[in-house]
Amino acid sequence: MVGSTCGDCYQVVAAREREIEEAKTIAQRDEAERQAATDVDVAKVILTTEAASNIDVIERIEIVTAECAYGLNLFKDLFAGVRDVVGGRSKAVQAAMRDARKTTLMELKREAHAVGANAVIGVDLDYVELSAAGNMVMLVASGTAVRANLQ
Repeated sequence: MVGSTCGDCYQVVAAREREIEEAKTIAQRDEAERQAATDVDVAKVILTTEAASNIDVIERIEIVTAECAYGLNLFKDLFAGVRDVVGGRSKAVQAAMRDARKTTLMELKREAHAVGANAVIGVDLDYVELSAAGNMVMLVASGTAVRANLQ
């Protein structure tokens, strides 16, 4: 007996744990391969307007959205609260918001690519405060996935 588990049961549990770890590794590898392929092929263009002179929209496919919820760790910038009162810029908050914007726009591109689009038009970014303390914010990006002639 190992601990309070008999030898046979211990072997079954150990085998099951190995299977779980192997499945996690396979899933992580598959996700990495999917992301690498998607990063190469994502939508090429994101516009905040409906039209541009060098883009001919062939087909409007559907509305696509992407969301990113993130926490602002104000302990990284202890003076963020003071800056809120007296004014000034918080590098930690700005960096978190910049990262959220980049992440959300990349997700929007992936969503567009998944439906066969090569561009997203009419993109809108909305920031939503999720907590009263202001330390949890969500960024929502939406737009219309289109197939376009990119000149």
